[in-house]
Amino acid sequence: MSSIEVQQFTYRHGDVELSGYMAQPSRYPRAGILIVPTIAGPTKLMFDRARWLASLGYSAMVCDLYGKGALEDIREARKLADALRADAQYYRERFRCALEELRTRSKLANNRIAAIGYCMGGEIVLEMARGGEDIALVVSFHGLLATPLPAKRGVIKSRILVCHGRADPLVPPKQMRAFLEEMDIAGADCHVHIYSGVLHGFTDVSSTSKSLEAVRYNASADRQSKAAMLSMFDEVFETKRTADQY
Repeated sequence: MSSIEVQQFTYRHGDVELSGYMAQPSRYPRAGILIVPTIAGPTKLMFDRARWLASLGYSAMVCDLYGKGALEDIREARKLADALRADAQYYRERFRCALEELRTRSKLANNRIAAIGYCMGGEIVLEMARGGEDIALVVSFHGLLATPLPAKRGVIKSRILVCHGRADPLVPPKQMRAFLEEMDIAGADCHVHIYSGVLHGFTDVSSTSKSLEAVRYNASADRQSKAAMLSMFDEVFETKRTADQY
């Protein structure tokens, strides 16, 4: 297995300076993966995900949300998130800048790039797809599914994978039904994996210790959703892994 190279850097969205973290294999990457973090921003858990993906041969970049790094105060994070969401087009543009940074640093074409996101990040990558971002795949893990700008028919270019906890109180059944209808109308190539009895934040092992009733780690859903993502990577990027890389 090749060694991993890690870089930390800054990039910009207009007058906002943002921080980036990138982990890459020393050999040519299979594909480039943009990792969009939760409402808390680029935490150590997201950096760990980037290094894990790099160990599998992918060039993985963790992007920034607000230009303030990781946030421990959930109230501050919610305030910043609400302000960012207030203008849907600006919201999407914040992450187009991150995609451009990944393209530049990885030197990969659009058909070799995916974006994956967790919680708010899952919402964001779906907004990328709805906005017609020309990349191969987006993957949402326990992301919110509602949008102020539903996709129009023929606009979505990327394939979509949604991994969702059926008991997630932040995404009620009505929201899921509206999302599925939106994807049908848009003619999207969308896969949805639903895990019965699973709450929000099921990929974060530390969520069990948090005093948020809506958020709970689920080891099985975490494993199955990762496997679903890697399977989609293999299919979309036509890559093959040896047994020791699983």
